[in-house]
Amino acid sequence: GLGILDNVKALHKTGKFTDGQLVSQKSDSTKDIRGDKITWIEGREPGCEKIRFLMSRMDDLVRHCNGKLGNYTINGRTKAMVACYPGNGTGYVRHVDNPNGDGRCVTCIYYLNKDWTAKEHGGLLRIFPEGKAQFADIEPRFDRLLLFWSDRRNPHEVQPAFATRYAITVWY
Repeated sequence: GLGILDNVKALHKTGKFTDGQLVSQKSDSTKDIRGDKITWIEGREPGCEKIRFLMSRMDDLVRHCNGKLGNYTINGRTKAMVACYPGNGTGYVRHVDNPNGDGRCVTCIYYLNKDWTAKEHGGLLRIFPEGKAQFADIEPRFDRLLLFWSDRRNPHEVQPAFATRYAITVWY
């Protein structure tokens, strides 16, 4: 995990991140909806060797699960979205990653936040399972890998983060 974090911090330091965008631009201000900075990584870029290693392990895990995911067959993946919430109280409002059947089945998130505590730093990922009254809060702790369905079964949000919060997301 430390090598991956070093790759991500180097990308951040060299200005590779830009404001996160929305797939469906229905708001005048994207910042009201999401406050992260992102960059897209294929895995072959110089200085991203550890990110490439992570992506290959994610690929292995999803390949192992393929055929065991109900009616879903995984046919590929996106580039890795490396995200940084700058720690100024920004988050990402409740949303669904794939509301319109764009082919993404599984969201895979790897967290890179050392010594993170929700009470001090915020930044929880809150998942609202479809049809349920309760929700699940996930702390974005260092070296944690999270997978969930990308469709309407799992609306989720990133609550305001008050420390720099890094995550790498790949969709399959």
